Amino acid sequence: MSGLRRDLLTGAIAIVALTLALGLVYPLAITGISQVVFPGSANGSKISLDGQVVGSELIGQEFKGKAYFHSRPSATEYSGNVTFFGNGGPNSAEVRDEIREELAAYLKLNKPYDRSLTREDVPVDAVTQSASGVDPHISQANARIQAHRVAAVRKLALDRVEELISDHTDDRFLGVLGEPGVNVLQLNIALEEEAPLK
Repeated sequence: MSGLRRDLLTGAIAIVALTLALGLVYPLAITGISQVVFPGSANGSKISLDGQVVGSELIGQEFKGKAYFHSRPSATEYSGNVTFFGNGGPNSAEVRDEIREELAAYLKLNKPYDRSLTREDVPVDAVTQSASGVDPHISQANARIQAHRVAAVRKLALDRVEELISDHTDDRFLGVLGEPGVNVLQLNIALEEEAPLK
């Protein structure tokens, strides 16, 4: 057998062996271990309400209506399949216009329930997209502004809604990284369980 033929055969065997090992055996092993060790996370951290899956605690989604807390804006319409954000810089006219539109919509939705609310009170996460476009969290400041609207519409005491916000706030990662965030889906589910819409 010539040297070239031997090299081609050795290369082909290596490709087949590595494809089977790294493309089939390894992924199946990791999937199996994940299913045994942490099945909830391995299956997408799904959240159910009344026995029906309503979302994932890891992926934001759109909520409409005055009775619900609203997520951050999303360029992907909250699609977990195509996560991205607008890459415009601070001098981008397009980004400036988007933020102005989001700010106007946010004030229009929430100001009737808190007359003291001004443009300066609106937190950045209420009018800007997250890096993925599907962040499931909003800031505590954003949630506390929306609490006035949700409490009024659901006829709940504002103090009770703020307790629910605290109950569904995730702390900083490892106690030091990032900021505390309120999981919007979990908070809205808690509201449905406490004061269902009729």
